[in-house]
Amino acid sequence: QVQLVESGGGSVQPGESLTLSCVASGGDSLDGYAVGWFRQAPGKDREGVSCLSSTDMVTFSANSGKGRFTMSRGDDRNLVTLRMNGLKPEYTGVYYCAAVVDGDIVTDYGDPECSPAEFGSWGQRTQVVVSG
Repeated sequence: QVQLVESGGGSVQPGESLTLSCVASGGDSLDGYAVGWFRQAPGKDREGVSCLSSTDMVTFSANSGKGRFTMSRGDDRNLVTLRMNGLKPEYTGVYYCAAVVDGDIVTDYGDPECSPAEFGSWGQRTQVVVSG
């Protein structure tokens, strides 16, 4: 399994922006991996924020982040970022990066999904606090 390291979290005020980064350590590439960002708010289950299939052909964005969050792969292919604009207090939580090889991130019915259960490699997390 690929090892992932997140960074970029912090404490910000509502309306501000953050960019989270996820790097595959040890020189590994994320080519051929579906990747995703997940949030776990205090007292709640982990939920998908944004996912990208291994072919980059399928994307998923949670309704709460549409128009605000942008997920991208880096040119060197071992980096995935999540740009978050216009942050709200309800976006507070622990953010995880995850990856799964050959992931297609679609349901049996062909709809895009971003389910934690489908991902096998997880980073250690980075904290985001939006308050003020």
